[in-house]
Amino acid sequence: MNPYDIPVLAAVLDGASRLIEQLSSLLDPLAGASAAALAIVVVTLLVRAVLIPVGVSQRRAQRTRARLAPRIRSLQQRHRSDPARLQRELSALYASEKASPLAGCLPVLAQAPVLAVVYAVFSLPMIAGHANPLLAHSLAGAPLGQGLVAAAGAGSLPGLAVCGIVVAVVLLLVVLTRRLQQRTATLDLGSSAAVGLPGGPGFGRALSWLPLVSVVFAALAPLAAALYLATSMGWTLVERTILAVALPA
Repeated sequence: MNPYDIPVLAAVLDGASRLIEQLSSLLDPLAGASAAALAIVVVTLLVRAVLIPVGVSQRRAQRTRARLAPRIRSLQQRHRSDPARLQRELSALYASEKASPLAGCLPVLAQAPVLAVVYAVFSLPMIAGHANPLLAHSLAGAPLGQGLVAAAGAGSLPGLAVCGIVVAVVLLLVVLTRRLQQRTATLDLGSSAAVGLPGGPGFGRALSWLPLVSVVFAALAPLAAALYLATSMGWTLVERTILAVALPA
């Protein structure tokens, strides 16, 4: 069963789709045939603005991990032959600092349902039993319902050009975000070693390239979803840059 066919979720998606269509109509005098694409950008920015507290919480969790990392490594070296004792000492440390090794994960889990609904509105061909009207619009002649791979298969030059640009932007944002993480969140690359998770720094470096999967999604997904992805990633890069200065480790 498709989870998006669950009545409650289908109703939420249908309502969100209708709101975006209304916003597109309002933006029509400004953007013309590309009003729906502009509506995607506007909605994405609004959603990410609402989720700013989540970003702040994540940055604070990173700062806490960075501060505790030397003490955690010391405990790991001291009790490496006694895993049970190590776990007790780590639990006591987190309790004394009023922190949690999962603090950085909880904000991500909190925002996931919201972002999943938004992404679904921009990618599903059918919503609540009817065609997704958003995907019938276009951006510079490229259908919002057609992705880069589909455009290549159809030989659509506007689709190839516009989708190619959006996918290239996603790739650029992945690289820039990774460089920012290397400069301001070095702990993330070695956090698995710091909190006793498997893998160590090498595993962390491998994970730092995981966002490249976003490039694949951007190429396979409809242009509407790829545009949402690029906008959201751009917001994330700017947000992390600002928080790295406002909330240094």
